[in-house]
Amino acid sequence: MVSSLLYRGRFAPSPTGPLHAGSLVAALASWLDARAHGGSWIVRIEDVDTTRCVPGADAFILQQLARCGLISDEPVLWQSQRGALYQQALDALVGTDQAYPCGCSRKDIETALQNQGLSRERHQAAVYPGTCRPERGGLQGKAARAWRFAVNPASADLRWADLRLGPQTQNVATEVGDFVLKRADGLWAYQLAVVVDDAAQGITHVVRGEDLSDNTPRQILLQQALGLPTPTYLHTPLVMGENGEKLSKQNGAQALDLAEPLSALNQAAVCLGLPKAPRALSEALALWTQAWPYQPSAVQPPR
Repeated sequence: MVSSLLYRGRFAPSPTGPLHAGSLVAALASWLDARAHGGSWIVRIEDVDTTRCVPGADAFILQQLARCGLISDEPVLWQSQRGALYQQALDALVGTDQAYPCGCSRKDIETALQNQGLSRERHQAAVYPGTCRPERGGLQGKAARAWRFAVNPASADLRWADLRLGPQTQNVATEVGDFVLKRADGLWAYQLAVVVDDAAQGITHVVRGEDLSDNTPRQILLQQALGLPTPTYLHTPLVMGENGEKLSKQNGAQALDLAEPLSALNQAAVCLGLPKAPRALSEALALWTQAWPYQPSAVQPPR
């Protein structure tokens, strides 16, 4: 494992299409945080969900970043090449009774929740009711479809500090339930892959969009279960579309117009609360690095 004594940050885009304005905010923020701390900035291509990946998008994303002066300090890593490491982590969790096979379909989960008189908000993920937990009889003759992390209710009430958002809390048992580690289609789930790769790369600071903040407690639980360090987290503001929803590839966000990279970067900088920089690209990046406001000592962990 890479030493985490020095700052090591990362930007981890999914190659489901080109970077858009929201992506650039997270990329710039992670790069600035690394530079402000005198650390390393690493690009990781999170292509573990191969069903959503667009051929050639990874190379195009790297070109977009380079045009903005954001170049990885180390060779780029692709998650799709790291399945053996994810399997090792799953095996370790199974060996300590912290993961189990699940035979439930989405319909099974919805039916179980309805039978318990539980409902969920529209667009909100269903809280898994624990149907296939070993203490409830396990698969009960069903074929294994996925593997889930067995959330311990006694340690599921997570409290952590975000450098921008401040003290955060979530009870993973009641708000998420036992979450998927390996999907029914055989693909690795984001939660396990990101935890394994952050540890393997010695990542000390995770800077990413605010929409990923609610993933943090699940990742902390996995880090604790696997005996891995927990990075410092900073979640950046979201860029909103005209419809009031988060700008994303799923809702038709346009690819960055990088005919003038400094113009696109200025928009991202303003979103981060930084001043516009009417200068050359290298000078702008240096200015924003000096003005970067987030330091680890600025937020104390909740008690």
